[in-house]
Amino acid sequence: MRMLVTGCNGQVGWELARCLQPLGEVMALGRAELDLADAAAIAACIALQRPDVIVNAAAYTAVDKAESESELAFRVNAEAPAALAKAAKACDALLVHYSTDYVFDGSRAGAYREDDATDPRSAYGRSKLAGEQAVAASGCRHLILRTQWVFGSHGGNFLRTILRLAREREQLRIVADQFGAPTAARLIADVTAQILGRQAVGLPLVDGVYHLAAAGRTTWHAYASQVVDLARRAPALADGLKVREIVPIATADYPLPAKRPANSVFDCGKLERAFGLRMPNWQHGVELCVAELAAR
Repeated sequence: MRMLVTGCNGQVGWELARCLQPLGEVMALGRAELDLADAAAIAACIALQRPDVIVNAAAYTAVDKAESESELAFRVNAEAPAALAKAAKACDALLVHYSTDYVFDGSRAGAYREDDATDPRSAYGRSKLAGEQAVAASGCRHLILRTQWVFGSHGGNFLRTILRLAREREQLRIVADQFGAPTAARLIADVTAQILGRQAVGLPLVDGVYHLAAAGRTTWHAYASQVVDLARRAPALADGLKVREIVPIATADYPLPAKRPANSVFDCGKLERAFGLRMPNWQHGVELCVAELAAR
């Protein structure tokens, strides 16, 4: 099985390049090899490589910057997936595309299911929803995997930012009224590999949208507190910690250009039933990531 992975230098793409290797030939491309803002380049690349599977892990993810760079965000998050889907259909490849909790407005009281109404409140969310819609409308074989609060030992993310700030400041002020599940890039990549393993042995895959996130729910404040607590118990990290207090604040106390969903919790039952999986609790991935960073 020939697999083409975009965004190989990002958090999820980097993990995919590792865990897809046992399934076949992996062509891992970064922006230098394939600029997703260039639709013609996408078509030419896919036509040349003719992969069996395209895994699109590339995205414009600067959520706040997207408010002032909405055209670029739409080129990468909407037009590029459309071009990938068109090219995938032309060579009968399966397209795996990642999306986000930002396609919802965050007002739901319970966990979001795949068929709940979307209503993005940010330019980033609108661009990602447009990408989903383009893939679904293309007629190509596709899986859209929505995820959230992504972190890992590679790349920039909230967990690594908290560890850095905990070495620089005595007090951290963290939002405590937004709910979600921190989801490890490694988990996303491993689940993707499990799904594609079915493709490799000819088992059927049902096209559509699936929610892929760690189990449980927390707030950014509780998440940050967990990260710092784990760092304090790791000698390699504890020595440089300066933070003494992590103060819970409201979203209104930390205004940002892009509106965040107040509730990002996902119901992942559809994914678990379809592929025989069980999502681990979010704390498990955080513990592994902090341990990995400490081991460095």
